[in-house]
Amino acid sequence: MSYNTFGHMFRVTTWGESHGPALGATVDGCPPGVEISEAFIQQFLDKRRPGQNKNTTQRQEPDAVRILSGVFEGRTTGTPIQLMIENTDQRSKDYGTIAQQFRPGHADITYHQKYGIRDYRGGGRSSARETAARVAAGGVAQAVLRHLVPGLKITGYMVQMGEKHIDRSRFDAAEIDRNDFFIPDAGSVEAWGDYLLEIRKAHSSVGAMIEVVAEGVPPGLGAPVYAKLDTDLAAAMMSINAVKGVEIGEGMAAALLTGVQNADEIVMGPEGPEYLSNHAGGILGGISTGQPVVVRFAVKPTSSILTPRRSINTAGEEVEVVTKGRHDPCVGIRAVPVAEAMMACVILDHLLLDRGQTGGLRGEIG
Repeated sequence: MSYNTFGHMFRVTTWGESHGPALGATVDGCPPGVEISEAFIQQFLDKRRPGQNKNTTQRQEPDAVRILSGVFEGRTTGTPIQLMIENTDQRSKDYGTIAQQFRPGHADITYHQKYGIRDYRGGGRSSARETAARVAAGGVAQAVLRHLVPGLKITGYMVQMGEKHIDRSRFDAAEIDRNDFFIPDAGSVEAWGDYLLEIRKAHSSVGAMIEVVAEGVPPGLGAPVYAKLDTDLAAAMMSINAVKGVEIGEGMAAALLTGVQNADEIVMGPEGPEYLSNHAGGILGGISTGQPVVVRFAVKPTSSILTPRRSINTAGEEVEVVTKGRHDPCVGIRAVPVAEAMMACVILDHLLLDRGQTGGLRGEIG
């Protein structure tokens, strides 16, 4: 069992390594007749692409996606869609010194313990570069969602980087794509930039918190027990490299609330039920309510840093490790489009599951 596939009806298998000739995804279960193109998918990859500014890794990859199958005359055929992204700017020599060493905080030691062999060049399969394939697959999911649920919108952004938090009273979604950090708070950009520069000068890195919201999600997606929408969303986000914690709605903060505070009161509106708050994050009992689905996750600091750290090598000898090469001082920045991609894949998967089980029927209210 290889565990390189996720999803139920909309299934994505990613393949490839950081320093191999290419990486990509095989998308199966995509409905036929959906308009799609390489240019449409490319817009999502461009948000994640490395080397675009001083605050991310300087590895220069165009991340140009190619559709090899499953699309004819600009529309999906219902057969597997093969997506490929070539690697063009590998510097494998940067990793020669750590070929026999285990970098602290990396998957090096666990991969070695499990498989007895590892691709030390950039981490191979454990590299965050694998997420480019997810973003490409997410582009396919976005195309299908626009076809099936035109009003659905997915938006990701950073809400925290180390000690820096956004000011939610100044939340402006229009600012998200106007700065290097994907933050909805224009007034914080300069301070965040200065803060990250100091982190880089100290030869270190810093963690982050990402929030992703899906608006226009129909009620009724998910299931009460083993196919909960929030279960699959949590698993999807947790599978992203460097993610160490996931929250839905209030998340951990729900532990601070009373039942009176946490209950999302319901009133009857002109078009159906309306909620007066959204502590649940748009999901109750594993099933979507029709409110915005809100997911938040924590990303650990990039493990590849220039500050020496104690470790061991494959011979069991103690060594001092310095990880050279080109690395993100805050890997959370480029996790934003990955979060959007995973949200799109999971929402579409549950939409297709619901259509298969219920045909989209809903219990009447009022």
